[in-house]
Amino acid sequence: MKLFEPLSEAINASLYSPADVTTGSTHVRDSINHKRVMSITLLALLPCVLMAIWNSGFQANLTLGQMLAAGQIEVLPSLSDSTSICSNMTKGLMMFLPMLIVTMVTQAFWMTLFASMRNKAMGSGFLVTSVLIVLLMPATAPLWQVAIAASFGVVIGREIFGGVGMNFLNPALVAWVFMSLAYPGSISGDSVWTAVDGFSGATPLAMALTDGVGSLAAQNITWQAAFLGTIPGTMGETSALACLFGAAILLITGIASWRIIVSILIGVVGLSAVLCMFNPDAMSPAWHLVLGGLAFGTIFLATDHSAAAMTGKGQWICGIIIGLLIVTVRVFNPMMPESVGIILLFGSVMAPLVDRLVVNAHIKKRKLRHVK
Repeated sequence: MKLFEPLSEAINASLYSPADVTTGSTHVRDSINHKRVMSITLLALLPCVLMAIWNSGFQANLTLGQMLAAGQIEVLPSLSDSTSICSNMTKGLMMFLPMLIVTMVTQAFWMTLFASMRNKAMGSGFLVTSVLIVLLMPATAPLWQVAIAASFGVVIGREIFGGVGMNFLNPALVAWVFMSLAYPGSISGDSVWTAVDGFSGATPLAMALTDGVGSLAAQNITWQAAFLGTIPGTMGETSALACLFGAAILLITGIASWRIIVSILIGVVGLSAVLCMFNPDAMSPAWHLVLGGLAFGTIFLATDHSAAAMTGKGQWICGIIIGLLIVTVRVFNPMMPESVGIILLFGSVMAPLVDRLVVNAHIKKRKLRHVK
């Protein structure tokens, strides 16, 4: 059917190389294209995916073990051994896969609909966007809410602007912010981080900002655990180490801009260090870097080509502003500790204006030089 022709073309383009290859002199200036960018990004996301699956199962099994020790349950369910990699991965897959399938089906519906209306082929990046959306969700997020968030992200964040290459917002980031604002209880409540009925507990970031970093020791949360990712949180954000592996792949291949990553880190470390000088009990820069969605958002969302500044100076300016705002909101608005998504979305909206100001300043400088 002609209605599903864009979907068929998208599947063929994702699985196979084009049959027709241009020969002779061409206007192509680089071997990289959007499909290769998405393939490399998916490879960079793989450590976060594996860690998300394992940690989701680990947190559930660990909580069940603690409830058994406290007498809240009489016997452990089958496959609930937190020391077993197989048990953790199995339980984690039972949370991760349904969410991924729902997100992919939802995204396929909207992309097929818009592609058919425009009589154009579907763009690539289908799987990457789906994986990003799932990694930004807690393990207990209801599937119907995930479907609505994915719909909002794909339609409002990309399709209404013309599809892939025409949008200036990251669809996964838009879905994350929508979920945070529309269903805050499902993504930021105290009972959403561990998929065990009857269990509740604040996130490590919320505890550190409300009661101080010392309160984490009472929950056996160390900096090393936060760095490795063996703490509660949304599926993909907990492990700074997994994000660093992804960052290495993106930077070595030239997909991500090092200026954006470094400038955000400068803003976060700089302001948090200054605050620590005036308040010794304030959260240190080291803790800021490993808690919440800072690492994941900086590496995989802030560096998105469609949503980031394009000029070198613009990337430095936007990155530093984003870093400063993240620490400011975290410290001075404890009711909204996880603000990375909203601030990154603000940075995406701000990026075109910053680029324009940088280009205009450069043009003005060249005109003055020419007059002299």
